Amino acid sequence: MLIRNLLLAAALATALASGSAAAQSLPKPNEFYFDADAQTAKPVVAVRETGEAAMQRLAKTLERKAHAPTEAAQLAHLAMEAGRNDLGRQLYARALREIDSSSSFWRSINWNYGWDLYHAGAPEDALKVFATLHSARNINAGWMPPTYAVLLWSLGRKDEALQWYAAAVRTEPDHWRDTSRYAELLPTWRDADRATLAEVQKAWAANPPAWP
Repeated sequence: MLIRNLLLAAALATALASGSAAAQSLPKPNEFYFDADAQTAKPVVAVRETGEAAMQRLAKTLERKAHAPTEAAQLAHLAMEAGRNDLGRQLYARALREIDSSSSFWRSINWNYGWDLYHAGAPEDALKVFATLHSARNINAGWMPPTYAVLLWSLGRKDEALQWYAAAVRTEPDHWRDTSRYAELLPTWRDADRATLAEVQKAWAANPPAWP
């Protein structure tokens, strides 16, 4: 780990500040999810460098700036991508303390945080973040059904996962009725994520839940 990041981690050591500490659940899905919600489902990019160069530049910025939520969020993502999960959580907590839910960055930071927690093997914490994001958005976003289906399936909440997958199929049947377009529709997803979604699709195809 970078010495700079070790120092930053110590300075930023805080409790997880995103969402409620209490367990949260997602609501039952609506019938359709057509909204693009492009301001949420996107990476947080404060600098264009990649890898170690990006981490060094972002860390330097955070040392000298008191208010740098996008820099903190991008460094958090890079840290968790590298397996530095405690540091990533601390940086996400800092980013979310510095903005409120009226900001488009609040939405995209939470979206990225939820995925990073999921990939870090913390699906219950990811659910808290996504539930907080969902409750703050009066929108039926297209990213919600497949994302929530994977998350809930990973948590063993398979009936709920199938309900969410069914919402995806109702919305865009040509997209989600089978798995043939997953790589096209979900280009930023990991292979393992698409494989999990394929498990959900297989179970859905075997016994599609009725609406409502």
